[in-house]
Amino acid sequence: MNPSRMNVESFNLDHRLVSAPYVRVADRKELPHGDVITKYDVRFTQPNVAHLDMKAVHSLEHLFAEHSRNHSGAVIDFSPMGCQTGYYLILQGEPDNAAVLDLIEATLTDVLSATEVPAANEVQCGWGENHSLSAAQEAAKAFLAQRAVWDQVFA
Repeated sequence: MNPSRMNVESFNLDHRLVSAPYVRVADRKELPHGDVITKYDVRFTQPNVAHLDMKAVHSLEHLFAEHSRNHSGAVIDFSPMGCQTGYYLILQGEPDNAAVLDLIEATLTDVLSATEVPAANEVQCGWGENHSLSAAQEAAKAFLAQRAVWDQVFA
């Protein structure tokens, strides 16, 4: 193992060279019984330049996690990055990249028409009052407006 290489894939990515917004395969794992999972870096804002508001991050996580499963049974998880610049989308298998982009587009389109953030309450969420539907919709709208460049990771 290269001692300068870190275990976490994104720690080996030079965040100064990427050009958000984008969607890229961040990792692929073959599990012991042959199943494959693929992790996507769904980057909403330019690293170290801009970030999403925490209420937007949290609400978009709930909205995407709930609505994406209406479009695909391959969704395993949709998790926010701690840096608040994007999310990791984990899917079963090795989906076609175009299909993944279509899944993201369809789900974010659902977000735009949502009337509430799913499970945004103290029973179903660890910080139920930390949500903003309008902030999540603004982030989704901005990301969707750049659909043509999602497959371009580097400037």
